[in-house]
Amino acid sequence: MSDLAATDELFFTRAGLDQGRVEAIVTESLNGADDGELFLEYRQSESLVFDDGRLKSASFDTSQGFGLRAIAGESTGYAHASELSEDAIRRAGDTVKAVQAGHGGTFAAPPGGTNQSFYVDDNPLNLVDFASKVKLLTDMDAYVRATDERVRQVSVSLTGQWQAVQVLRPDGVRVADIRPLVRLDVSVVVGKGERLETGSYGIGARVTYERYLKPETWRPAVDEALRQALVNLESVPAPAGEMAVVLGPGWPGILLHEAIGHGLEGDFNRKKTSAFAGLMGQRIATPGVTVIDDGTMADRRGSLTIDDEGTPTERTVLIEDGILVGHMQDRLNARLMGVKATGNGRRQSYAHVPLPRMTNTYMLAGPHDPAEIIGSVAKGLYAVSFGGGQVDITSGKFVFSCTEAYVIEDGRVGAPVKGATLIGNGPDVLTKASMIGNDMALDPGIGTCGKEGQGVPVGVGQPTIKVDSLTVGGTAV
Repeated sequence: MSDLAATDELFFTRAGLDQGRVEAIVTESLNGADDGELFLEYRQSESLVFDDGRLKSASFDTSQGFGLRAIAGESTGYAHASELSEDAIRRAGDTVKAVQAGHGGTFAAPPGGTNQSFYVDDNPLNLVDFASKVKLLTDMDAYVRATDERVRQVSVSLTGQWQAVQVLRPDGVRVADIRPLVRLDVSVVVGKGERLETGSYGIGARVTYERYLKPETWRPAVDEALRQALVNLESVPAPAGEMAVVLGPGWPGILLHEAIGHGLEGDFNRKKTSAFAGLMGQRIATPGVTVIDDGTMADRRGSLTIDDEGTPTERTVLIEDGILVGHMQDRLNARLMGVKATGNGRRQSYAHVPLPRMTNTYMLAGPHDPAEIIGSVAKGLYAVSFGGGQVDITSGKFVFSCTEAYVIEDGRVGAPVKGATLIGNGPDVLTKASMIGNDMALDPGIGTCGKEGQGVPVGVGQPTIKVDSLTVGGTAV
């Protein structure tokens, strides 16, 4: 069954909506607007948490609803409800009409179609029974406790969701998508004497649970969480000051996502609030730096067959060999900027308006061996993994905390350090990226991006990168 037929079953057959009447309501409600759509959503989600040797919580939720949007110029009218009925959609239509009062817009052309699909549409929540999910978490807990006697605490969690969406436009175009998403996380606390340290790791993708039930999948994740915890158990206070910083491959791309990626989203550039505003076609990074946003990668957490406006996702080059060549666009900002939408219109749920957002954002590999990059640093920091951070889009300034980092001395990786933070400026970092590794890797599938109160799943990635100078905040005295 196609995604459109499957969502018709959900939204029209089961919910009792009449497709023709709903399309008529949408057409009448958006008359005179420049753009807009009806977004229908059905979602099932669950979460299991195993903590302190027992199943601590298990939850399951089903939600559904719609959001109706009308766009007139730069103004947006939006109304949503959890009630799927023609009366509720009609009331929403009466609300959004206010935004186009007196406006005589020509409705924008619909997005192009696609025959591609980048993930299965199976519902992961239904394919594996509850007992098997609990056994998975129990086995993970037992495995890590048996691996090392220094383990004091273990927490493992399994989450999954199945989202079905349909986008209806007044021009009669309807598109649909069915999206699975799962994630498996483990956190380990180890101790030596009175000292306790933590390590964590997660994996996830747009697949079903079966992959994660296999020991060859979950054991490496548990091993990695334990390894990080044991490394941190031997860590010393981090140095502070200006120094060369080598960023590891994979998950450290979260710094690229926050410090660079958000600044290349269409709305910030249209409003000229981004540190990169007005720099299209100019050099903003050292030669060799190429940054991509790609929503078309099979099974990846940040991938989408279509975005939440119905536009097929694509591979968008943002920075090419150091030159700014592209932005990530939703339909509203693309129309106002006179460019095409790139399939980056995303929303957390039917209760949220779409915004230009990243999908899977990463830097391409370069020519250098990672050992060569480390060997070029006389004194610096090797940052392997990151926790939280803060970024100011307007200035580009950022602060990120390292969850795994090491000193570099005389071209060799030295002792692990604790309490290191990286402080810098996004555009400035790109101009100081002097060596790019040949080991580009994507994150393990755990990213969630926040913007204007909305969270959406994303992916990040990068090779090993040498930044000639960054401010490191440390705890060493």
